[in-house]
Amino acid sequence: MKKLVVILLLSVIVLDLPLWAGLGSNRALYIGGTVSAIPTKAEGSLFTDDPSSARFEWQNGKWDLPYRRVSSLAYGQHAGRRIGATVAWGVTTLGVMALPMLFSKKRRHYLTVEYVDDSGASQAAIFELGKDAIRTTLKSLEVRTGKRVEYEDDEARKAGNK
Repeated sequence: MKKLVVILLLSVIVLDLPLWAGLGSNRALYIGGTVSAIPTKAEGSLFTDDPSSARFEWQNGKWDLPYRRVSSLAYGQHAGRRIGATVAWGVTTLGVMALPMLFSKKRRHYLTVEYVDDSGASQAAIFELGKDAIRTTLKSLEVRTGKRVEYEDDEARKAGNK
């Protein structure tokens, strides 16, 4: 019986990995804003290695933003519980053993870039950043744009400066 429980537990964990996986650690996700060229929820990479512009590349395209057009940068976090995954998979399959999953958190990292377009109108692009892309992206944008990143709270400041 114990062997069956262990096998069942391991298969649930393995099958559940895609549900627990969020954005790749070095990836970016366009959440929204005023950039009509990027489809909402487009996942790709945000590159800041070019000395004149930042570039977001996703499966079907790319978008460039000259650093000189950036007017402000903001960074914040949002932490949420994984209750949906716990109820759907954990409690129905594991019962009481799933209770520790209620205490796990999913932390999302958001970068808001405000800029001026060719016609002089203010625009904005909001990206979710993977956890390994935060520090280098924020620092590169600060250096290349000459703008300081505004942190929404102390937790965001800590994550951005790790």
